Parts: sequence; structure tokens; C-alpha cells
Amino acid sequence: MKKTKELMDMTSAELQEQIDSAKQELFSLRLQQVSGQLENPLRIRAVRRSIARVKTIMNQAANAEG
Repeated sequence: MKKTKELMDMTSAELQEQIDSAKQELFSLRLQQVSGQLENPLRIRAVRRSIARVKTIMNQAANAEG
């Protein structure tokens, strides 16, 4: 998980890549949760929040452009 300042310096393509990888991780965490193999359930919350953080930064950048 990257810090907010690092995310602000990324391009939109890099941010989209971050979202895609986080969604893939979230999917695998949910599969582990259903099968009872999830060791740290708080990781799901952290990944969801990181997705929201990246989306927020993308929206801020889009609003600043036009």
C-alpha cells in the first residue's frame, strides 16, 4: 500500500493499475474468507480503503483538469 503523497505523483494509468491490483487482492481475500482460510480479516478493510483512496485521488485530478 502506497502513501497518499506517492499516489498523487502517479499518472492516471498507474493509478488505474493500482486499483486493478487492489481489486484482484480483494477478490482473493474474499475467497479466503469464505473458505475459512483468511488469517487477517482487517486486511479486507485496508484494501477497500486503499481502493477508495486511489479513486479519490483520480477524481481530484480529473476535477483539477477541467
